[in-house]
Amino acid sequence: MKFFYPILGNSLVASLTNNFVWFAVTFWAYLETQSVLATSFMAGIYLGTVAISGFFLGSLVDRFKKKKAMMISGIMSLILYTTAFIIYISTPESVFKDPSSVAFWGFIILTLFGAIAGNIRTIALSTLVTFLIPEENRDKANGMVGTTNGVSFLVASIFSGMTIGFLGMYWTLVLAVVLSVAVLVHLWTISIPEKETIHAEDHTQHIDVKGTIAAIRMVPGLFALIFFNTFNNFLGGVFMSLMDAYGLSMVSVQAWGILWGVLSMGFIVGGLVVAKKGLGKNPLRTLFVSNIVMWAICVVFTIQASIVLLAVGMFVYLCLIPVVEATEQTILQKVIPPDRQGRVFGFAQSIEQAASPLTAFMIGPIAKFIFIPFMTTGGGVSLLGPWFGTGTARGLALLFTVTGMVGLVVTILAMRSKSYRLLSAKYKRGDENDMSLETEPVIASKD
Repeated sequence: MKFFYPILGNSLVASLTNNFVWFAVTFWAYLETQSVLATSFMAGIYLGTVAISGFFLGSLVDRFKKKKAMMISGIMSLILYTTAFIIYISTPESVFKDPSSVAFWGFIILTLFGAIAGNIRTIALSTLVTFLIPEENRDKANGMVGTTNGVSFLVASIFSGMTIGFLGMYWTLVLAVVLSVAVLVHLWTISIPEKETIHAEDHTQHIDVKGTIAAIRMVPGLFALIFFNTFNNFLGGVFMSLMDAYGLSMVSVQAWGILWGVLSMGFIVGGLVVAKKGLGKNPLRTLFVSNIVMWAICVVFTIQASIVLLAVGMFVYLCLIPVVEATEQTILQKVIPPDRQGRVFGFAQSIEQAASPLTAFMIGPIAKFIFIPFMTTGGGVSLLGPWFGTGTARGLALLFTVTGMVGLVVTILAMRSKSYRLLSAKYKRGDENDMSLETEPVIASKD
């Protein structure tokens, strides 16, 4: 663990920086343009890029030593944030108020890519848990990773809203550049004992989708788990795209940033519980039970226009996210060979995130042209309005409730499936010795 803690602390600051920038840019873009379509498209572009990049980034993590992969991640983020800063200070402020402006979207894409470069580190950290932590403690280590993500989310939420509200985008970018430099300097001093791993060389030089699929297919039910999480992310895109618009309809950007900071304690609480208690003998069952609770909450947490109800529901929801994430990581770390874990984690990230961009791109127009009119001037005013409320925010609330109902039904059906039973049995047997791929191994490059 002495090698794990320093890299975990370094990853905390890196994750904090990337979350801070992206949250701040999202708040800033909505306040500048007052366009729910702009924030929806931003979320779609972000998630779409994450989905496409996962294949490449996973192969990169398997090809290089993990420390070098993390250094590449930090350097890329620093370059992109610095370029975005130059564009910001050289562009008139009025240009950024136009959501169709080329400069506006150029700035957005640069900051977006800077945040996404951090996904290299995320994949590398998951594989390092396998290398550095004994199997019996990996679920708890994954809980620590969840806690780290929660801390970064909490701090980023508070300071992004406060920085945008009181200081503006200029100082947000200055702080991002300074933190990026600090992360790189600290990472340079960290020692990570990485052994040379065995790879099939041609599989480490390009995007190895075929070999990755072969590794996943060897585990009964693993594809079903990935596609279940994909569907959950498809629904989760609704919240990522529209939650800021919904929250900002009730409170100021400063209050919303502080509230998200407090709510992010849920990430920490959930991660600490996993770090302390683990995931039980059947992590897959823990995953499904957590999802049932999460979607049940989504059905009711916007049932009335109450910031208190929203806050309580979101807190419980966020407590369960580290449990869900730690479960998938723990299963993959046990049943996938270490030399392919980077690619499998990247593949899972790409597939699971591929659904969210579709939601994000679709949900803005759906909300604007269907749900919002339904609750402002349409049939929902008389049908639901007397007890649900009316207006733009209530249209978004109705969309959240419907999303929760769909998620709840799908989770219950998935838990009763054959794939669930097969993967549960496979995990309990722990047949790791039969997971090797039929490839001709050679020593990987020391890069």
